[in-house]
Amino acid sequence: QMQLLLARRRDLVADQSRAITRLRETLLSLFPALERALDLNNKGDLTLVVSYQTPAAIRRMGRKRLAAYLKKRGVKGADRLAKKALGAAESQSVSLPAEEVAASIVAELAREILELKGRLRTLDEELRKRFFARPEAPILVSLPGMGPILGAEFLVAVGDIRAFESADRLAAYAGLVPAARDSGKRVGNNKRMRGGNKTLKRVFYQSAFASLRSAPDSRVFYDRKRSEGKRH
Repeated sequence: QMQLLLARRRDLVADQSRAITRLRETLLSLFPALERALDLNNKGDLTLVVSYQTPAAIRRMGRKRLAAYLKKRGVKGADRLAKKALGAAESQSVSLPAEEVAASIVAELAREILELKGRLRTLDEELRKRFFARPEAPILVSLPGMGPILGAEFLVAVGDIRAFESADRLAAYAGLVPAARDSGKRVGNNKRMRGGNKTLKRVFYQSAFASLRSAPDSRVFYDRKRSEGKRH
């Protein structure tokens, strides 16, 4: 069940990424200053461009009315976003070609992305319920950076954890152990393994990256290794 839900989630995430890319490109051709000012992954910023896509439309609304519109729709930081949008509108006085058509496409794409975000939230909630019903869930979420979505990915990739005799075997399966490149003259010449289960490797990478924000020890370790010249 989790495998099917995760596959569907990957489809929705890919659709969302493509739609955001198309939205960014279209908004750039219509209103470059606003495209630079907004984070088009953010629900509040998307809510803004659903209704207001051109400099003239934003200037007509003004900061107060624009902030009131955003607050009414539950956007956090409505005043700050309205100020940012108005600043972008005031910096662009010209109307670019095909403005009406581009504005219509921007609004349509923004609505599409908001709908995809809603579907992802529903799917994530279903995944959380199924994940926490598993006996392994408390152990997995105790790991720094590992939440229910990555935990579900881990369970699907690994299957029965008892198939691995040790943590080393699991690390080798994920492709996270050094691979020997010894020769007749040199020993201890280890390099990064290229193989392994790509899905499991991605889960460990993403959880490690998330742990930089949630686990102080992980951040200290990361900063120390970076100062030693290690790559990200």
